[in-house]
Amino acid sequence: MAGQPIRVVIADDEPLIRAGIRMILISDPDIEVVGEAADGRAAVEAARAHAADVVLLDIQMPVLDGLSALPELRRAAPASRVIVLTTFGERENVLRALEHGCAGFLLKDTAPAELIRAVRAAAAGDAYLSPAATRHVVERLATGREAARSEQARGRVAALSEKEREVLAVLGEGLSNADAGRRLHMSEATVKTYVSRILAKLDCENRVQAALLARDAGL
Repeated sequence: MAGQPIRVVIADDEPLIRAGIRMILISDPDIEVVGEAADGRAAVEAARAHAADVVLLDIQMPVLDGLSALPELRRAAPASRVIVLTTFGERENVLRALEHGCAGFLLKDTAPAELIRAVRAAAAGDAYLSPAATRHVVERLATGREAARSEQARGRVAALSEKEREVLAVLGEGLSNADAGRRLHMSEATVKTYVSRILAKLDCENRVQAALLARDAGL
């Protein structure tokens, strides 16, 4: 796959939003927009038909909303990484999206450079956590289940070594492997090894789930 462009499908029911995202993405020579969809059903088909590397998926769409499309995308296009487009007001929707294994989420007013970083990260097999968005959304996920989640999270984290907990804590801040390495005085490769080990021990599908677990555990 080296040297090939990142194949992206944009799924949003607003034509202007799709056009704006397309203009941002095609400004990067390593990204190719291979398809667009105005509803969740069409997004599933476009991801499958175009062998998309990344799908940018709006939550609020007709025919099949983004949350319902997520599990279908996992079945129809398992190699496609999904980044959910959201707003601060959709806290329960965000939680459900993360539970369905999306590779991350972006706010619709995100900066163009951040959008490109997110697509690149997802295509590389990583999850993208916008630090500002992550902190805000995780704070707003607090519900009556907070105490139970925190207790369960602390129990799971207890299985980690001290160093693994340190790495997990910086994941909770949304840091990249490179930034985490600088913070912890490790090489990027060492951080990546720790992240893989942490995901396996915690039975987390991706960094997004691990980051939420870190926040629930109070790291």
